[in-house]
Amino acid sequence: MIGYYVHHVGAGHLHRATALADVLDVPVTGLSSLPRPAGWRGPWVQLPRDDHDPSPTGVDAQGRLHWVPEHDAGLRGRMARLSAWIGETAPALLVSDVSVEVTLLARLHGVPVLGVVLPGDRGDDAHRLGLDVCDALVGLWPEGTPDLASGLTDAQQARLHRVGALSRFPVAAPRPRRAGSRRVTVLAGRGGAFDPAVLVAAQQQTPGWTWTLLGGDTWVDDPWRAVLDADVVVTHAGQNALAEVAAARRPAVVLPQQRPHDEQATTAAVLASGGWPVVVEPTAPADGWAERLERAAGLEGSAWSGWCDGHAAERFAAVVRSLLPARPRAVSA
Repeated sequence: MIGYYVHHVGAGHLHRATALADVLDVPVTGLSSLPRPAGWRGPWVQLPRDDHDPSPTGVDAQGRLHWVPEHDAGLRGRMARLSAWIGETAPALLVSDVSVEVTLLARLHGVPVLGVVLPGDRGDDAHRLGLDVCDALVGLWPEGTPDLASGLTDAQQARLHRVGALSRFPVAAPRPRRAGSRRVTVLAGRGGAFDPAVLVAAQQQTPGWTWTLLGGDTWVDDPWRAVLDADVVVTHAGQNALAEVAAARRPAVVLPQQRPHDEQATTAAVLASGGWPVVVEPTAPADGWAERLERAAGLEGSAWSGWCDGHAAERFAAVVRSLLPARPRAVSA
């Protein structure tokens, strides 16, 4: 048995957990304050939320941690439930995606930890502490590209496995463009990442394009068909969204959003410098959309193959297996 801690912000952590669980041959328990997802095959431990206090205090423990609000009943119940689960099941490994605090809790119980490293500057004291105690680290970007995580020590770099972008959908086969007006699919994320006024202006400037908006109030769990049907995808620079655009082999306009530790800005900068089939804008522009979509549509989507080859989940699983205790061999009679 292993555990997979799923952070509740965004959808990428959950999608990665599901993809990994589907290819592993060991039981995986999901640990999250998110509800159990449809189709999850193993156990699921629902954790209390620890972010309901409107005026939390002492949240970073003098800069050594990220989120440990003082006297918070949700945090207390959350950590107690995780400790109880560890005591009940004695897991062979915990995958932390991502929480410094959960990483430390597991390691203090003697459980080895595989840490997922996100893009951006991860050199702050809290990240350094959490990554230092992990037995191995996984980065969801391809080997050979500039590292998306900065601030790692030499020892952390030595334990980092770059497995490539992980899409929950299979890599799409090349296909000709569909007849009719050209299509734009906008991946705005759960929070609705883009200014609605900018999207309205973009549509007004591109009368020959049909726009489909996914995200915010029009969130869908399965955007795959809309991504496949698009001639161009307009997306934020979150790892999950980019992985699925890459798996669909669609060219994209990438508009990074402000995130802690410059997560999306870092990813967008690497994409802009590497010959990927993207047009990167540092902010969502209000004009120039006709030319921008034309430029993106002229890029070859197959160039995404180096970013997402469809085998990241298997490489992730191989790292997990390398950390598990060896199974005893059967003794023949």
